[in-house]
Amino acid sequence: MSGKFVAYVGSYSYTGKAKGITIYDVDTQKGCFVKKDEVDVDNSSYVIKSRNQKTLYSIADEGIVSFRILPDGGLERLNSVKINGMRGCHLSTDINDKFIFVSGYHDGKITVLKLHPDGRVGKIVDEVYHKGLGSIAERNFRPHVSCTRTTPDGHFVMAADLGIDQVKIYHFDNNDERLALVDMIPCDINSAPRFFEFSKDGKFLYLMYEMKNVVDVFTYEAKPGCRMPVVEKIQTVPTTGHNKLSELTAATTLTLNADEKFLFTTNAGDNSVCLYERDAETGLLKEKMCLPISGDYPKDVAIFPDNQHIASINHESGSITFFKIDYSTGLIVMCANIVKVNQPNCCVIVEV
Repeated sequence: MSGKFVAYVGSYSYTGKAKGITIYDVDTQKGCFVKKDEVDVDNSSYVIKSRNQKTLYSIADEGIVSFRILPDGGLERLNSVKINGMRGCHLSTDINDKFIFVSGYHDGKITVLKLHPDGRVGKIVDEVYHKGLGSIAERNFRPHVSCTRTTPDGHFVMAADLGIDQVKIYHFDNNDERLALVDMIPCDINSAPRFFEFSKDGKFLYLMYEMKNVVDVFTYEAKPGCRMPVVEKIQTVPTTGHNKLSELTAATTLTLNADEKFLFTTNAGDNSVCLYERDAETGLLKEKMCLPISGDYPKDVAIFPDNQHIASINHESGSITFFKIDYSTGLIVMCANIVKVNQPNCCVIVEV
């Protein structure tokens, strides 16, 4: 790999043991992170890079914080904006970096804010509260929006709500800048749809359920001028592979690698990572392995730019563990020393 890469890891800072965002140089040959710097953010629970990779956005107690990514990987604070609600849990931008969407776990709200050309966060243009009741489970009796994204065609916004077991589909028009509910994907009671990603070609949707511990694969099609997209389920696979599922196991995240030939899922409780081979034509998944991740509560997994290494972001054990992947055999081997970081939540790798 000829380029230089840095990793940004968001952590809770309320204990005083972390500033919020830790910056690491990424060693793509050894498959590890080397600490570079720390930046103050109050309880950075989620970080993302802009589509053009020039700006980093973080959830913070005050709302959203934006940073310019400097040539050496350092961060220069641009601004922070309140979101008129409780702190968010997930961020995403639209396909043109014109809007940023905040998912509200605690208040069940989607907040849409404008983005300025220089990366600064602008004003709120729309906010929608989900309504309804979920199951009788203590955690899932009211709305909890956990993931919001624009669809690849740019015409719709989808929001997973693990409290009321639904994925809502909104039409979003860049002209009137309003979310208009057009459809929803009903999910099994107490399944807790938590996180999803689309394939780059826009043909497939991968939806992960926290409590049901499965990934549903859907086809996705939005014809020009249509009022709503057509979404059809074609496969369900367990996030834990063939491992026996414990009642204490919860799926935490999923991610596609750069060429989208493979999909990773992670699980808290049994503390594992599962690897699936993906068929680009059919979108279907085939299990390759499910193995321990050597840390407690793997809340996120970062795939290295070489596609040959992964970093597991282990929230409960306060650690990052590194593995080299053998895709042919479906094995991972620890390849570097554990890095300690206080209560890490997520990681994003950026080329600088």
